[in-house]
Parts: sequence; structure tokens; C-alpha cells
Amino acid sequence: MSRYTGPRLRVARALGCDLPGLTTNTIERSPLRPGQHGLQKHKLSEYGLRLREKQKLRFNYGLGEKQLRNLMLLARKSAGAPGEKLVELLERRLDNVVFRAGFAATIPAARQMVTHGHVRLNGRRVTFASVRLMPGDVVTLADKTRDNAQVKAALAACAHRPEWLAFDEQRASATVQGLPTSESLMLDVDLRMVVEFYANRL
Repeated sequence: MSRYTGPRLRVARALGCDLPGLTTNTIERSPLRPGQHGLQKHKLSEYGLRLREKQKLRFNYGLGEKQLRNLMLLARKSAGAPGEKLVELLERRLDNVVFRAGFAATIPAARQMVTHGHVRLNGRRVTFASVRLMPGDVVTLADKTRDNAQVKAALAACAHRPEWLAFDEQRASATVQGLPTSESLMLDVDLRMVVEFYANRL
């Protein structure tokens, strides 16, 4: 399945929670599900509940189903809890780090910055948003990009950065100083249900 490019707030309303990585808009003003039957309450099945939690991750991080499935396979093969490892792998993506550092307002905007060559990883130009960062990696922007109005607005609006990411305001650089955990997630998701969703599908 290709990456979603439709109305973003509609997805958040359908899933019943804010998706800060996908859109800056919140469902506070429109908490009902989209469509003419949004007022009706629907009881989800066990499968539906697990699917909803999985979709939260997929849409928030802007991944295709195959990409998320491959990350789940890798998480299951790694040591530790699969859900925690999945979060770590998602958070360590370059586009997400650019977003969490405050260089972009959303992950799609961060991905566009990376693919257009505006991001530097350890001083080198990188155009692959899926690059997985390690502790010690430093992310900066191209000199001309730092003066961009949208970048300045995103930096000004960034009120909180995760503990595993150190930000230098003078140099406008972000350094990965540890591995992400589920505690630093900006998203309300039940990781146990995500693991259960893939339990019989991998």
C-alpha cells in the first residue's frame, strides 16, 4: 500500500486520537468520526481494536503497510519486548528525528526536507528518510535552509523535545544521545495490541 496523501485530520478523526506526526490539527473541534454516520457508536471487534492501534502507528509515521510489517519482523527478532523495539525503530528514522528536533511541523514535512537535500547527517547530505540513526549521530540543516520561514516557525512552535535528543540552539543541531523508548511517544497507542495484531501475520 502506498503512502497516504489524503485529508490528514480525517484519518485522526477516524482513529479517534490526535496524530501529531501526521498533522498539527487536533480532533478537539471535530471529535466525531468522519462521514454522515459519525454520530453513531460502533462497537469494534477484537480484530478492529488491534487494527486501529496498528493504523495509529502507520499513519502517524507515514509508513506503508509493508514498511511497518518489516519493522515488526525486525523488532520480533531483536532482544527485548517487540513493542518497545518497534517504537525504537520508528523513532530512530531520520524523518522522525528531524520532526522531533523541531525542524519541521510534521513528519511529512520533515520527509520532504530530507528528500530535497536540506538535511545533513554528521555533516553529509542525506536524501533517504528511512535512514536509522544511532547514538552520537548529529542532524543539522543546510545553511540556506536555516533561514527558511517555515523552519523558523516550526522551531518556535516546538515546545518539547524527547530526552534522547539533545538540541543545540546556537548551532541549530540535534544529537541523538540515547535510544528512544515508549515513554517518549507523542502518540496514544496500545503497543500490546499492535504486537497481537501481527502475532499470526508474520
